[in-house]
Amino acid sequence: MDIKPIIAKTILITGGTGFLGSNLLRRLILNKYKVILLKRSYSNTHRIDNILSNVKYYNIDQVDLSVVFKDHPIDIVLHCATDYGRKQSLPLQVIEANLILPLKLLELGKENKVKCFINTDTILDKRVSHYSLSKAQFIDWLKTYQDNIVCINMALEHFYGPGDDKTKFVSNIFDSLLNKVKSINLTKGEQKRDFVYIDDVVDAFMLVINNLTNNVSGFFHYEIGTNNLVSIRWLVETIKELSNNDVTELNFGVLPYRENEVMESVSDTNAIKHLGWVPNYDIKRGLERVLLIETNKKN
Repeated sequence: MDIKPIIAKTILITGGTGFLGSNLLRRLILNKYKVILLKRSYSNTHRIDNILSNVKYYNIDQVDLSVVFKDHPIDIVLHCATDYGRKQSLPLQVIEANLILPLKLLELGKENKVKCFINTDTILDKRVSHYSLSKAQFIDWLKTYQDNIVCINMALEHFYGPGDDKTKFVSNIFDSLLNKVKSINLTKGEQKRDFVYIDDVVDAFMLVINNLTNNVSGFFHYEIGTNNLVSIRWLVETIKELSNNDVTELNFGVLPYRENEVMESVSDTNAIKHLGWVPNYDIKRGLERVLLIETNKKN
C-alpha cells in the first residue's frame, strides 16, 4: 500500500525496536516520512539494525524528552512502546511505559503544537492484568487533551506475525511445535479470540495517518480486528497440523483460566472499515505465512 503523507512530515515513534513498532517504522520509512525514534541505550535493535541509519534516534534514558521536541518540528507522536507485564515486570515498570511516558509526550506535544497523538491500545478488559489496567487509565488521560491535539486511539485485537517475541502466545506455540517439544500445558482452550496479522495492523495505522487533515480536532477511537473468532484450542491444533508435528502432546485443561478471563473477545471495527480498511489475511493464511517465514529462518 503506497501512502502519501497529508499533514505528517515528521513522526516521533516510541517502541520502534519492538514487534509492532519495527513493522510500522519500516512502512513509514518506505513511504518517505521523516522518523524520529525514541529508544533506550540498552534496547535490543536487532529488528531494525539494517534501517537504523535511516532515522534520527534518541536514547531517552540519556536525553531529556524536551530536547527532542526542540530539535525537531514534530507533526505526529506515534506511541507504540508497551510493557506487557511479562518477564517479571513490576507494576511500576508497567505504569512507566504505558502511562507515565505517554503522558509526558502528550504534555510536550501540547506545548510544542504537535498536530496528532496516536496511541496503541488493547481490546483487553482492564481487569485482566496490570497491562490492560494501565492502558485503560491512559485513555482517560488522552481524552483530556483532545481540545489541544488530535487524539487517536488504536485498540488492537491479538495481533501476530513472524518475528514476534517468543513470550507472546502465538509465537510461543509456533516455536514449541516447530521444535517438537514433548508437551505443552494449556487451559481448556475454550476462549475465543480475534487474531489479526501484523501487516493488516500496519495497514490500519497507515490508513489513519493518511486520513489526517489540518482542521480536525477531538478524540477518535479505532478497533482493529478481523471479526472472525477462533478458539484457542482450534488455533493450537491448527498450528500443530500446519507444522506437521505428530510428536508434541497438547495437554488441554492442565492450566487454569486467568482471573477475569475474557471468554469471547468482541471488537467494533466499523470506524476503521469506514476509512476503507479491510484485512487481507484470514487466520489460516496468516498462520501459513508465519510458518513459511519462521521455517525459512531455521533452514
